[in-house]
Amino acid sequence: MANQILHEIIPLTENDCYTIFSRHKNDFDFPLHSHEEYELNFIMHGKGVKRYIGDHISEIGEIELVLVGPYLPHCWLGKVSGKNQIFEITIQFHKHFLDDNLLKRNQLIFIRKMLEKSVRGILFSEETTLALKDRLIRLVKLHGFDGVLELLSILHDMSISRNMLLLSDSGFIKDDSLSYNSRRIGKVMDFINNGFDKQINLKEVAEKVNMSEAAFSRFFKKRTGKNFIDSLTEIRIGHASRMLIDTTHTISEIAYLCGFNNISNFNRIFKKKKVCTPKEFRESYNSTTGRRMFV
Repeated sequence: MANQILHEIIPLTENDCYTIFSRHKNDFDFPLHSHEEYELNFIMHGKGVKRYIGDHISEIGEIELVLVGPYLPHCWLGKVSGKNQIFEITIQFHKHFLDDNLLKRNQLIFIRKMLEKSVRGILFSEETTLALKDRLIRLVKLHGFDGVLELLSILHDMSISRNMLLLSDSGFIKDDSLSYNSRRIGKVMDFINNGFDKQINLKEVAEKVNMSEAAFSRFFKKRTGKNFIDSLTEIRIGHASRMLIDTTHTISEIAYLCGFNNISNFNRIFKKKKVCTPKEFRESYNSTTGRRMFV
């Protein structure tokens, strides 16, 4: 299935900082695809359209703003039933639009963190989207240096906004740029990602970082915002989602390959998290593929 995810060649040259285009349309029909550039998508009047970002599937609301990181499969599919046409603004910019050394400066730390998180896809709050709506529409008409400055300003305001939602599970992402801002957390995550198919317990992981179970649990929750078991489950579900898309393994095989001790438990946890069964998830992703002239 992996070769069915299109690699899109976008109309952004090496000499441009970004490309932007807007359009009114009645539906979304471009199949699941990925590209090496960042993509910022603003959509109005799209209520009911289905959004696919990584292993996340959801229907969108009346208005939304999503940042998609490099190589993350994504698409929007469906029609709207309302009287208004869909209005979409798409902004695409290079992976190295901002130099790595520049992103390490204190004044750009929030943008750097946002870009790192975007490898999972970020949905911004309705409040943030409404606040940026007019500026995004004006950006379409700006050119040259004025456009670059305004895009940077918009990215900054996005990066300091509240209630960002990461869409794709961490286990789905194959990216070495993920940063945990903690040597111990990074070591634990590497251990989990390399051994998610095996039985892993809290005592074993705590010993890896020379901490007691209680101290590690508090430390992990403080640094990640989640308890250890929830994070382990998320990583396993992410890897399972990737296998459902990329392989022809049966659902039972995938369950055991991802460390779940029985198929019923896997189906129950998957449906609770994804609001669909593994079979429905695979069928839904199969329906997003298509043929276009891309390489």
